[in-house]
Amino acid sequence: MFKIGDKVVYPMHGAGVIEAIEEKEVLGDKRSYYIMKMPFGNMKVMIPVDNTEEIGLRQVVGPEDVSKVINILQDTDTSMSANWNRRFRANLEKIKSGSIYEVAEVVRNLTLRDKEKGLSTGERKMLENARQILISELVLAKEEKEDKIRVMLDELFA
Repeated sequence: MFKIGDKVVYPMHGAGVIEAIEEKEVLGDKRSYYIMKMPFGNMKVMIPVDNTEEIGLRQVVGPEDVSKVINILQDTDTSMSANWNRRFRANLEKIKSGSIYEVAEVVRNLTLRDKEKGLSTGERKMLENARQILISELVLAKEEKEDKIRVMLDELFA
């Protein structure tokens, strides 16, 4: 059970802060929801309290895990399928996992592939989504501004 003020990650959506826990009636069903505010975009997400384990809601990583993420991003030894379909599905599964390490791998792999051979429209969109998810968690983990995290990522791949 999370509480107000907790920094959490919602797989496929990114990280945010639980602003409230409210009871709402949706389609005649009364349930408790976490109201999560995303760090940018002024977006709020309602997450059913009783589904958090199933959804994969988890705490934002600590500062010690950030250096591990940066090591993953800097690693140039990657193995990706040459088959676009297999590569896309494997990357999608990594993003769905909710693991910051797996999302970092997707960002690294697709960024490196983009530099070598370019990306399809679908993979470019996936890279942007994965970057956004990664940035949202790093913003909360490092307690930095989004712009500073974006610059840090750009410099890692320069």
